[in-house]
Amino acid sequence: MTNIKTVGVVGAGQMGNGIAHVCALAGYDVLLHDADTARIDAALGTIGKNLGRQVHRETISQADADTALKRIKPAASLKEFGAADFVIESIVEQDDAKKKVFADLRSVLKPEAILASNTSSISITRLAATTDRPDKFIGVHFMNPAPVMELVEIIRGLATSQETYDTSIAFVNSLGKNIANAEDFPAFIVNRVLVPMINEAIYTLYEGVGSVEAIDKSMRLGAHHPMGPLELADFIGLDTCLSIMQVLYEGLADSKYRPCPLLVKYVEAGWLGRKTQRGFYDYRTDPPTPTR
Repeated sequence: MTNIKTVGVVGAGQMGNGIAHVCALAGYDVLLHDADTARIDAALGTIGKNLGRQVHRETISQADADTALKRIKPAASLKEFGAADFVIESIVEQDDAKKKVFADLRSVLKPEAILASNTSSISITRLAATTDRPDKFIGVHFMNPAPVMELVEIIRGLATSQETYDTSIAFVNSLGKNIANAEDFPAFIVNRVLVPMINEAIYTLYEGVGSVEAIDKSMRLGAHHPMGPLELADFIGLDTCLSIMQVLYEGLADSKYRPCPLLVKYVEAGWLGRKTQRGFYDYRTDPPTPTR
């Protein structure tokens, strides 16, 4: 990847810090930005801990971890992204917020820089049309947690050039990830299958078919899922699950994608899962206890 040396990551949350971690460990210099600068410091702390876990498991050396952490530089402003060769937006799953980032990057990025979105559901073609480089725009959807999960979905927009696609494929391969090519349909492949399953699990709870514990136990032991669907929803973030279901419902105009009213209610209450310490489980207790 001689043409990509510096990667810019916009968003220092759960996904953004994981992407920065992966890129730095693969040998890239990383610029990490977040509108809330305090989140950058928190992200660096998280990355340090996660690298430490990899050292403990002997998947990387201490020298590798130390070098990777040094490669990640906080960027207080997007104006510092002028040196970036490949920029990955990884902020909240909302059109308007993403479009603002792309607008702010217009006067900053060098002409040859590739702009990618880590969106988990939103149309790449629609996002690309709001940028100054639709031919150099692509969807690069990492799975959560990015340092652990092997897959990255690659999504071409209508205007994405072959050169951008080829460069992105080579870049993701250089991170040691496997690639699934997805067409630009709402939620792509993984979330088109996964999140409606989670939504159905929430309906199962909403309708009183089973308790939180029974639903998660059934899918862990009955289908060998590593995590129950309600526990997984809390891990992903209930706001993200709702956003994806809304994209599916509006984009495909099919009632089977209607978000469960209980999911809507939890999000309105601010019960978003692990990140707010309360969702389908209460994480203020040890071990976490069902909230319903």
